[in-house]
This record gives sequence, C-alpha cells and structure tokens, in this order.
Amino acid sequence: MSWWGKLAGGAFGFILGGPLGALLGAVLGHNLDRGLAGLEAEWLQPGEQERVQTAFFTATFSIMGHLAKVDGSVSREEIDLAELVMERMDLDKAMRETAIRLFKQGKSEDFPLDEVVEQFRSECHGRSTLIQMFIEIQLQAAYADGKFNAAEERLLLHICRQMGIPETLFRRLEQMVQAERHFAGGDGEARNEYAAPSLDDAYAILNIPRNASNDEVKRAYRRQTSQHHPDKLVAKGLPEEMMKIAAEKTHEIRQAYEQIKAARGL
Repeated sequence: MSWWGKLAGGAFGFILGGPLGALLGAVLGHNLDRGLAGLEAEWLQPGEQERVQTAFFTATFSIMGHLAKVDGSVSREEIDLAELVMERMDLDKAMRETAIRLFKQGKSEDFPLDEVVEQFRSECHGRSTLIQMFIEIQLQAAYADGKFNAAEERLLLHICRQMGIPETLFRRLEQMVQAERHFAGGDGEARNEYAAPSLDDAYAILNIPRNASNDEVKRAYRRQTSQHHPDKLVAKGLPEEMMKIAAEKTHEIRQAYEQIKAARGL
C-alpha cells in the first residue's frame, strides 16, 4: 500500500507519532481512529520510505503555512504558490484537502515549529538531498510574492540551523531558486516552455561561478542532475506526487547546461 493509502487509512498517522502525527490527527480526524485496529500490522520502522514520505508531505505544507504567516499576513501570492505546488503534484481531491488543512495548521499561533522541524530532521535520517529539496520548496514559497523579507529569512535560517544546513549552503540554494524564478517567469508571467535562462542564471542553477573550468561545469551538471533525479529522490523518501517537481528541476538543469555549453563552444 502507498504512503497515502496508509495515511488515509489512519494507522500510519498514529504510528508516525510526535508533532507530525498530531498534525495529521488534527487534519484527518476520525480516519485515524478507524486505523487503530491495524496498528501492529502497519508498523513501519523509522526511516522506511513510506514513513519518510508522510513526514515530508506533512512538514512541507504545514511549515509552508507557517512561513506564509511569519511576516504578519498571508498574501494572495503565497496562497497561490501553495496551491500551485499542490497542482504540480497532481494531488487528488482528498490529498489536496489534507495539504490545505496542513497549510492552515501551520498558520496557527500555537504551531510547534521547532518540534516539527526536529522530528522531520530525525525522520530524514541524514538524507541531505531530501532535506535540500525541502528547503528549496520553502524558498520558492518565500519568494512567492516577489520578495524575500527579513522575517522569512530569519525563519528559514533558523530551520536550516536546526536541520544542520550551513548558511553558505542556504545562500547557494537561495541563488538557485532566484535563478529558477527568472527562468520560469518569476515576476508573475506564465512559464515559457522554450525559454532559456540568462547565462548568469544558468551558472546559478548549476551552482558554479562563471569562471569554472569546463571539467567543473560537467561535474556540476552531473552532480545537480543526480541530486534532483526524481527516482533517486523518491527512493530517499520524496512523495511520489512530487516527482513532477523534481522532473521540472532536472529539465531546467539540463537547459542551463546546454546554454553554458553553447556559450563556451563545447
């Protein structure tokens, strides 16, 4: 059974436990009670793929809601971004409703941010590429209204410290997200499937300086492609529904690499 099937069935939400399990209980309600009978049979050891997928889904949308509220108000753009992520994940009706409720839970005054982040970090079991993907999604949410304010920056830096991500890596991820927004029409324009990023954006997407050697460019391309490969991320615990987001990122990485190759005559 898929991670969502177990979550919707109820038992898996209880097995997850902790603040993430409490969030699931709040949004799924009596569905969890119905699953108690199968508790022993549904037991999953910490770190198993479906457990991580559930933790990723729960943390992504609840923290996205908290991030949207941190500057004092939730903008229409931030709500639209959350809905866009759900659309790109091609969630069915039940999953979409759950994601929206988690987003609202994150906006509540008593949202246990530190406890949620700590449990999510623990459930990831050191899977750095999965944690980086999570931060990239939150950065996209922070930039949804076209600006990255000080309150959002402080919150994301706090989350990164708690998850063991150094600020230098956070800044590189920030540059990558900015470049992806330029490439995708981040000022509100529709994505142009055939548009190419600027050369500066292309280097930022590959996370290398313009003076990198040709060999460094090739290594960066292989590294970024490997880190964002949808199948590899799902194997590490990315929910299957987020494969489309990972596939879009690998497409952007490939286009950026092709533009750098063309500029260098490779």
